[in-house]
Amino acid sequence: MRPDIKTTETMDIKIKQKAQAGTFESGDIMILIEPVPSGAGREIIIDSTVALQFGDDIKQLIISKLDEFKVQDVHLMAKDKGALEPTIKARVETALIRSANQQEGTL
Repeated sequence: MRPDIKTTETMDIKIKQKAQAGTFESGDIMILIEPVPSGAGREIIIDSTVALQFGDDIKQLIISKLDEFKVQDVHLMAKDKGALEPTIKARVETALIRSANQQEGTL
């Protein structure tokens, strides 16, 4: 692996700004992230059409992504419309990268 390319295993994300990823369409999930003061911890709010069956699984997927990027202080809201695991992971990762202002080619 080239040392100049960061992978998720080497990224520490610092939440700098509000960001979002995803849509309100069926089969997708909207992830909204905003910064909080250092030491405030994680606040995760999940609104899902499948919360009774999969709410705990969705929360665990989100927590695992936050752990992967070493994010301890964040306010995250997830509005789920039945997204599958790969979609949830991708949306959380995209929102984190956007919130850290590390994604090229987007505003």
